[in-house]
Amino acid sequence: MSRRRAALLLLLGTLAACRTGRNYESPTGPRYAGGPGARAAAPGDSATLRIVSFNLEFGLHVDGAIRMLTSDPALRGADVILLQEMDERGTRQVADALGLWYVYFPAIFHLRTGRKFGNAVLSRWPIVEDRKILLPHVARFSRTRRTATAATLRVGNASVRVYCAHLSTMTDVTPAARRDQLRTILSDAARYPRVVIGGDMNDAAVGRVARQMGYAWPTEHGPDTSRLGRWDHIFLKGLASPDTAAAGTVLDVAHASDHRPVWAVAMLRVPLTRL
Repeated sequence: MSRRRAALLLLLGTLAACRTGRNYESPTGPRYAGGPGARAAAPGDSATLRIVSFNLEFGLHVDGAIRMLTSDPALRGADVILLQEMDERGTRQVADALGLWYVYFPAIFHLRTGRKFGNAVLSRWPIVEDRKILLPHVARFSRTRRTATAATLRVGNASVRVYCAHLSTMTDVTPAARRDQLRTILSDAARYPRVVIGGDMNDAAVGRVARQMGYAWPTEHGPDTSRLGRWDHIFLKGLASPDTAAAGTVLDVAHASDHRPVWAVAMLRVPLTRL
């Protein structure tokens, strides 16, 4: 089968799978959040953050994802984990296994899976504020709407605003509409000095919009993260990357998902240059 034909069949399958979703239109919920309480491990160095973004394919293999997040050298000990295509139970399971705070807002109730479907932010540092962001442009066929989950983390004496996003697919909206969706997140982020935006962008080039707004794009280059391209990314504002090797992609997902996770290291404080 040719690559073009395989891509077309995949797109048609994605389109068919997305016909049956019911939107959660309220800007306030449903909302699920929690923390590790007395079991919380003391956070480490507040000067750096290891950030991971992972689309878990309808949250079907949470146990496999937990094994990856606790064993892979690039993912183990992550300070911030952004998960897409999750439900509330899977989000809580990951957070409990890793001893993390979390907030989760579903975008839709997916009738195919019979479960909620949305984005989660998990953090080793306390989450002190959160918000659900309704993104513009409903899907042209299913009429479902995408959302982003926003959380403000207290990292030492600093605050970091974090967004987990899952932009619409190419069968749902146009590239221009995806750029509008990212601009909506960027608009909310404009009032925060330190920002992390990550997730499944369903687009290899939409990061140019973030770059135009002054964001670094450490995950721009690398191998495909899905069968159709390099769609999973992390963008940073007010945070520095320690070097050019401070980002990457985990190639072997051991059947935990149809996406590969991406990661990046960000620094809250830029080290002094030796004179």
